[in-house]
Amino acid sequence: MIEPFRICTIDHTTGGRLALCRLPGRAGDLAGDVEAIAGWRPALVLSLTEREEAAAYGAGALGDHLTSLGTRHLWFPIRDFGVPEAGDTHWPMLATELHGLLDRGEGLLLHCLGGKGRSGMIAMRLLVERGLAPVDALAQVRAARAGAVETAEQEAWASLIEA
Repeated sequence: MIEPFRICTIDHTTGGRLALCRLPGRAGDLAGDVEAIAGWRPALVLSLTEREEAAAYGAGALGDHLTSLGTRHLWFPIRDFGVPEAGDTHWPMLATELHGLLDRGEGLLLHCLGGKGRSGMIAMRLLVERGLAPVDALAQVRAARAGAVETAEQEAWASLIEA
């Protein structure tokens, strides 16, 4: 059974609002999940699932639904339980945009399939890049979403320990 849709806001003091959730629509109520997202008022929803993965769970039109409500949506696909590809040049540019959003006090909602591994990793990485020690960043992310950051590889990438 899939848990109810909920947005897990991370309690942090580095600027802006940062939260995690599972894939909207995964339990068959994309419209209801998008309505909950609209209530949280993110400036940006970042999808970390692969597009085919989202479509397989009924969320292929997520971007269209969000855009119709005036919410920006971007994809940064990462394989399940994985990290960004070695040598990926997109993260530095994306991170600059995400930090700018947080610096302006805006809301950033991250999602992956379950709202733990990939989204927790990106949230942790942002907090580390904003000056938190990795252990503190991980604790804050896990306080909001138990089980977030699911693999040692994800924790290492989020801690700025890259091979």
